[in-house]
Amino acid sequence: MDSLGFILGTTLMYSTPLIYTSLGGVISERSGVVNIGLEGMMTIGAFIGATVGYYSGIWWLALICAGLGAGVLGLLHAIASVTLGAEQVVSGIAINFLGPGAALFLCRKFFDGKSMTTSINLDKKIPKLFKGVFPEHSIWENIFTQEVTVYLAFLIVIVMWFVLYKTKLGLRVRAVGEHPKAADTLGINVHRIRYGAVILSGVLSGLGGASMSIGVASNFFPSLISGQGFIALAAMIFGKWKPQGALGACLIFGAAQAMVIFLGGQDIAVSNDILSMIPYVLTLVILMGFVGKSVAPAADGTPYLKE
Repeated sequence: MDSLGFILGTTLMYSTPLIYTSLGGVISERSGVVNIGLEGMMTIGAFIGATVGYYSGIWWLALICAGLGAGVLGLLHAIASVTLGAEQVVSGIAINFLGPGAALFLCRKFFDGKSMTTSINLDKKIPKLFKGVFPEHSIWENIFTQEVTVYLAFLIVIVMWFVLYKTKLGLRVRAVGEHPKAADTLGINVHRIRYGAVILSGVLSGLGGASMSIGVASNFFPSLISGQGFIALAAMIFGKWKPQGALGACLIFGAAQAMVIFLGGQDIAVSNDILSMIPYVLTLVILMGFVGKSVAPAADGTPYLKE
């Protein structure tokens, strides 16, 4: 039972950064803007979160700043994709170069030339809910004593599902992503909706990065994100561009990471390098199996320039 609790608790911990980021992908692409720049947005969010967390010692301020910082990258992506009508994939690739590059540059400026931030004190990290509520080392403690960001991620999934499918705003977002010209004729401001969705995508990706750097880890270093943004992108596709689907996919990827850590601590004759490959191999398998079967919003990736 202890092993099961450890695996489930670790699954939740590692799924959380992916949930935030994949939700960012969902809202952007539901509005018709492809966002493969999630990796870069997540990286800059991780750096800003760790830096603000270290200097201020206030975890919630670090989260907010991380979201805002990554939101700026979202704004740049929106300007290129929505206003200028640029190729969205190319813009996303540029964001993926810009994010890590800016993070490394600023890290050297703020931390005396070092490529990693100084670790945050454990009592300054994101606090855990239900700490001390359950018996120590019990299965319930392993599962439910998680950082605030874990529960916040699940709450955001519910909120996004409600907004997308139960509100007028959500209907407009989906309409813009499916048929922007028809939405425009009904008086919906396509560019405004897309701007809001892409910037929100950046904010959520920044939260995902910060939940990695000040939740799972305690500092930022260049390989901290290392493909998590692309895994979140795969989760969005696997989840069929739906919040609840992305949540399920992220839990699967998180479980894969939890198994890597669990098996790494066991006395088995498998190289750690091979174990570390499991989440990425799983990503490729899922993409090969589901891309083509999942149907993206009809206008996803298509710039809309008003005539």
